[in-house]
Amino acid sequence: MEIVKKISGLTKQYLRPVVALGMFDGVHLGHASVIRHAIDTAKTIDGTALVFTFSNHPLTVIAPEDAPLMIGSKNLRRDIFADMGVDVLIEIPFTKDFSRKSPEEFLALLQEKIAPAYVVTGPNYTFGRFGRGNGRLLLRAAQDYGFKAEVCQAFTVDKKTVSSTRIRALIAAGDLTSANQLLGRNFTYAGEVVNGDKRGRKLGFPTANLEISDRRAMLPNGAYIVRVKVRGQNFNGIANIGDNPTFKAQRRRLEIFIDEFSGDIYGEEIFVSFVSKLRDEKIFASADDLKAQLAEDLRTMRSYF
Repeated sequence: MEIVKKISGLTKQYLRPVVALGMFDGVHLGHASVIRHAIDTAKTIDGTALVFTFSNHPLTVIAPEDAPLMIGSKNLRRDIFADMGVDVLIEIPFTKDFSRKSPEEFLALLQEKIAPAYVVTGPNYTFGRFGRGNGRLLLRAAQDYGFKAEVCQAFTVDKKTVSSTRIRALIAAGDLTSANQLLGRNFTYAGEVVNGDKRGRKLGFPTANLEISDRRAMLPNGAYIVRVKVRGQNFNGIANIGDNPTFKAQRRRLEIFIDEFSGDIYGEEIFVSFVSKLRDEKIFASADDLKAQLAEDLRTMRSYF
């Protein structure tokens, strides 16, 4: 999959482009339906499937105090797009200058830089200054800008629209099963492995530690069964979210024991996919009690898989 990070990198070089527009945070079932429609359309006309999105959420520029917690990371989103069959990802920064573009200026930009054959969006997609551009304007103006427009219907589960807002609420509430259902995959947290206190190693359970960003959605504290992608390979594991209350005075973080894996991965990015909750966070009377619980968690995880 080709990745374009600057508008200047677009040169109308794509054959019959079909462009899916959206932020696509989390790439949930609703997002996937829009992107798959664009991919299928591109195949039908022997064209190129493109996703046009931003590397940062527009609200981080327009109204930072209202910017939502992000469900996924940029690299995770890229991997999902590539796996779906997207040919080109246009992932440019959303800036103050970009926020001033009118809906018409945005459509003119698409025409000038991409010359799409089709533009596909979800029902709630807005574009242009103050979000004045919407599906109705897109459908009405498409012919003037040389493309056909399609606005996909809302994707529902249990008669409720699937949305990033709904999924964020489920994650915050700890409803992992429902969040995973709406995502169409396991909720995944990606991050760079950092140095920890190495207490897990002393207990016989060495862990990879990830910092938890204040700008990312995360489940409540507790222990979870996970799948971990390391260097392109997948492993089973146990993850703990919390501040390690047994030892106190630690910042909230994500600690992962990766089963049947050994190696130095400090500074490397790993992907932790949450499969099921094991238990709530506990305070243990001693390190031995904690070690016994970890052994029990390991047996439960292995039995699960």
